[in-house]
Amino acid sequence: MGIAKCDIPYYFAAVMATISLKVPDPLLQDLEAEARRRGLSKSALIRDTLRAALARKGMKKPLSCLDLMGDLVGSFRGPRDLSTNRRYLSDAIAARAGRNRKNGR
Repeated sequence: MGIAKCDIPYYFAAVMATISLKVPDPLLQDLEAEARRRGLSKSALIRDTLRAALARKGMKKPLSCLDLMGDLVGSFRGPRDLSTNRRYLSDAIAARAGRNRKNGR
């Protein structure tokens, strides 16, 4: 183990860089309480939390079209087979063609 109680001996395995972090008082109090509960230093808790968050981020699947327009799914009222029945497309094309003619040619 290193200076702080942690699963990985950070202090012996890798060179550590120092960073400065500003946090609001309520977050600092939560951090200190969680570090005491786990028996870790604040730095070790922050390292573990950052590592876990970055690992979760890497595991996320890429966004699909459904993810991007999920709030719109189910917002259109119409036939259930609207997206699969070609007849509706033909009807829509014919209706639009009739509306767009300017001089009736």
